[in-house]
Amino acid sequence: MSVEADSPLGDGPPAPERGPIGALFKSLSNLLSTFVAIAHTRLELLTTELQEEMHNIAEILMWSLVALLAAGIGLFLAALVVIFLFWDTHRLIASLAVTAFFFLLAVVAALTLRSKVRNRPKLLESTLAELAKDRKQLERRL
Repeated sequence: MSVEADSPLGDGPPAPERGPIGALFKSLSNLLSTFVAIAHTRLELLTTELQEEMHNIAEILMWSLVALLAAGIGLFLAALVVIFLFWDTHRLIASLAVTAFFFLLAVVAALTLRSKVRNRPKLLESTLAELAKDRKQLERRL
C-alpha cells in the first residue's frame, strides 16, 4: 500500500494554493503580519521612551529638591549673616536689601522655569517620527 504525496497522511510538500483567491489570502496574511510586526516594534519603542522619560523626570525631581533645600538653607543663613552684620547700624536697610534679593531671585527662577516649560522637547518625539516614516512608506507602496 502506497501513500500518495498529496494525501493528508503523506510526508510530501503541502498542496499548492490554487488560483487568485489563495494568492489574495496569502498577500493579506503577509500584509497583516507586517502590520502587526510594525505595531509591535512601535509599541516597544513607545514603552522604552516612556520608561526613559519617567526615569529622567524622577531624577530631575530628586536633584531639584536637593538643590532647593540646600540653596534655601544657604540663602537663609546668608541673609541672617548680612542682617546680623548690620544690626547696630543699618538693620532696616540690610533687611530690605535681603528681601529684595530674594524677590529678584524668585522672579528670575520663575522666568527660567517658564522658558524651560515652553521650550521642552515634544513628548514621544522619536515614536511619532518613526510612525510618520512608516506612514510615508506605506503611502508609497499603495
